[in-house]
Amino acid sequence: MNIDFALVLVVLTSASGFIWLVDSLLFRQKRMDRAVQKSIETPQEPVLVEYSRSLFPVLLIVLVFRSFLFEPFKIPSGSMIPTLLVGDFIVVNKFSYGVRLPVLNKKIFSTGEPQRGDVVVFRFPQDPGVNFIKRAVGLPGDTITYRDKQLYINGEKVEIKNAGRFKSSDIKCSTPARDAGLFNEQLGDIEHEILLHGGRPGRNGQWVVPAGHYFMMGDNRDRSNDSRMWGFVPEENLLGRAIGIWLNFDFEKGCADWSRIGNGID
Repeated sequence: MNIDFALVLVVLTSASGFIWLVDSLLFRQKRMDRAVQKSIETPQEPVLVEYSRSLFPVLLIVLVFRSFLFEPFKIPSGSMIPTLLVGDFIVVNKFSYGVRLPVLNKKIFSTGEPQRGDVVVFRFPQDPGVNFIKRAVGLPGDTITYRDKQLYINGEKVEIKNAGRFKSSDIKCSTPARDAGLFNEQLGDIEHEILLHGGRPGRNGQWVVPAGHYFMMGDNRDRSNDSRMWGFVPEENLLGRAIGIWLNFDFEKGCADWSRIGNGID
């Protein structure tokens, strides 16, 4: 079951703030007056009011920080190997592409647009309750061609350089990947690594990216469920740009790779 934490935070923050406000306006002074009459120095607050008063500022700070600034995400699959591994906990910059209202995801004002090569977190178009993370390959108006494991953008071949072999055994914690060819690819200003599996057929096709949409691909090119399979990502589904790793821990294996902490994401 997918839990909408933004909705939970909004409900809890609103409820605690409402209880605290109503008590302050209607009941607090009456308690104080009764306490004075009974020579009680500090009147006892109702438990619900006490908890609401204590929790509201904390919940509000968390809501603002998570909705408008930064939000943590966990990498659940191997589609972005070798850039991101299963068990990576990442930080996403929520204001990279615009400030949005929580839950409604309605943009209040724009602060930028995805650039080619950005690693982007977005709501999966076929199930907005699920968050995906991929690399922005195609921008609005681009023609994307993928043929025989080679990427072309607007008819121009995206050059890749052989960087040797990727070996799963070199990863400290287990991750669902097989040995593959490791290549360096340049997308815009960003150079990053991709994997290509020699014995696996490529997902060939050509796509023209509509206005207001983006074409996303995983760095583990032959093992990624991405725009080649299900189409384009609308601008309103964007959540933010992945900027760094703050933890790596595989709960199933009980394994951590502390060397990944603090790594940036390119």
